[in-house]
Amino acid sequence: MDNENPRARLYYLFGTNQNPQGSSWLARLPAGIFAISVGLFGLVGAWRRAAAFGWNIAASVASVLIWPVAAIWITSLILYALKCKRHPQAVKGEYHHPVKGSLQALLPLSVLLAVIQFQQPTQGVWLVLALAALGLHVLIALRVVATLATGQMPANAITPALYLPVVGGALVGGMTLATLGLSGWAAMLFGTGLSGWALLEARILSKLFEGPMPEPLRPTIGVELAPPAIATLTAAVIWPQLPAEVLMIGLGVCIAPFVGVMARYHWWRNVPFSIGFWSFSFPLAALASVVLEAVHRGGWPLWIGVAALLAASAAIAFLVLRTVVLLLQGRFLPAA
Repeated sequence: MDNENPRARLYYLFGTNQNPQGSSWLARLPAGIFAISVGLFGLVGAWRRAAAFGWNIAASVASVLIWPVAAIWITSLILYALKCKRHPQAVKGEYHHPVKGSLQALLPLSVLLAVIQFQQPTQGVWLVLALAALGLHVLIALRVVATLATGQMPANAITPALYLPVVGGALVGGMTLATLGLSGWAAMLFGTGLSGWALLEARILSKLFEGPMPEPLRPTIGVELAPPAIATLTAAVIWPQLPAEVLMIGLGVCIAPFVGVMARYHWWRNVPFSIGFWSFSFPLAALASVVLEAVHRGGWPLWIGVAALLAASAAIAFLVLRTVVLLLQGRFLPAA
């Protein structure tokens, strides 16, 4: 890449102009599409949690939501599988890309969350599916970690998206294994996720504090909210006996990233909407689930958890509406 052309370098890094002229829409289908399924599965989980904790109407809402969410997920899987078959070089290019490679981790994350929602104790296929997703996640994470550890990661690619392969898979994987009854292995993955978070946090935050993220990546700032919310939710799933006070510590840790993201609001509010803004969906859904867990375990009024759930639902409903508009306008996929 020509180092004397900074704009071309940004286009390469963030994929705004790297597709060959005339490439098909399938070749341009980004792995980031799975952020939609990840966020929606997280929301379904929050509604199911509310139902389990005594809000009767929540069970009906969850039952209505799960099937269109499953349809979106399955459609995404089929389309990306077709991309792998027909455009393997495009998929390989994503895998080795300094930014898109991290976003590929959303695919196995969506599978792990689907296992949580659909698993049945007597059906071993869900464990096989979870292990396959974890294996794929390891492949993606190893490539990202190797790039970071050898100093080959471009400075402009140091963004919260790196949390997805290094932290997200371990935490969500721990949640999944705990749901499948493998609490010991789940605890180990939880520790792995915490160590990855600790290793990345200082590096990513120091880069964010230097100034605005490059505009094409600003929508993904929502990933910054994910580690504390998901870590707290994973702990709640692995250890059901944890008291509300411990979960409140996790909620307290969520405050600083939230303030940091909102303090940068003027950097990303005017960026054209894209599926990158779905980066906010799963952290918000996980945060609502944590509030519900704390309310239940602390014996506090249920309306506190309901308010958190409705707020997360409203934000994700807004994302759904804007995404439908993108589809109708023909701007859902990156331009060729």
